[in-house]
Amino acid sequence: MKISSIMCGAVIALSALAGSAARAADITGAGATFPFPIYSKWADAYKKETGNGLNYQSIGSGAGIKQIQAKTVTFGATDMPLPAEELKKNRLVQWPMVMGGIVPVVNIEGVKPGELVLDGETLANIYLGKIKKWDDAAIKKLNPALTLPSTAITVVRRSDGSGTTFNFTDYLSKASKEWADKVGADSAVEWPVGVGAKGNDGVAGNVAQTKNAIGYVEYAFAKQNKLTFADMINKAGKKVEPTVTAFQAAAANADWANAPGYYQILTNQPGDGSWPITAATFILMYGEPADKGASAEAIKFFDWAFAKGDKMAEELDYIPMPQSVVALIRKTWDSEIKNK
Repeated sequence: MKISSIMCGAVIALSALAGSAARAADITGAGATFPFPIYSKWADAYKKETGNGLNYQSIGSGAGIKQIQAKTVTFGATDMPLPAEELKKNRLVQWPMVMGGIVPVVNIEGVKPGELVLDGETLANIYLGKIKKWDDAAIKKLNPALTLPSTAITVVRRSDGSGTTFNFTDYLSKASKEWADKVGADSAVEWPVGVGAKGNDGVAGNVAQTKNAIGYVEYAFAKQNKLTFADMINKAGKKVEPTVTAFQAAAANADWANAPGYYQILTNQPGDGSWPITAATFILMYGEPADKGASAEAIKFFDWAFAKGDKMAEELDYIPMPQSVVALIRKTWDSEIKNK
């Protein structure tokens, strides 16, 4: 299966117009691969409109946090939000930029997108190594009308520090006590089984190229690369498809206004229509930046994305932040980021 060219690139490098003055306006960031498709699309449109470029290293949330802490980039990006006390300790400001869904993806001959159904406990048992073949009784119980092969499951997971992994393992911890006790939730865990791949694009590529594989990726990666996704049984016991409507149903439970540092985890939310592995992706910047000009340019880009980027986000099946939350975020910029 051919992997989409936008996923194969690990870096958005949309440089500004020639000349030192224009190059000085380039915005530097690093981190989460989850939002790479939409940041790429926004960056392209922003450059066409303003002439200013974005250099974003799509290297994983863990590495993005390290880079902003080391002050080698103007902003970091993470799908694993930092708690308020950690933000205060590191003098960082955090806000959500966009939301989306994480989906299990499989490569099983004859199985089409949405035909396979999984629940949290079964998914956890696959990643625990307890369910080893596709025709296991637990999978067959969920899929009585589907013919599944008696072949070994190749488990694919992230090898790098990943916010996508944090949200995926957070969901597994909520769905499976055994997973919570033995593995837990974090951006990097001691995986019981599996083959490691770097980034959402790495997992997508590995699953696409490996028969009988399973992995987990942000939905835009599954859709753009025509991967076979599974439907899920959610917290309410209902079968749901990974759609913008299902992601929105889960995201509607977030109380952003009363969350210090906008800290919200959106996995395993209630509601008949909620997709169980929904997540937000966050931006990290210094409240008192060393380079105030670069910080101001980054805020201009994010402000533009909130003002003009919703339709582009929806086209890639991301969920834009509600306007009420955007208003709160703009107030946060004004009060907490000292660019003057």
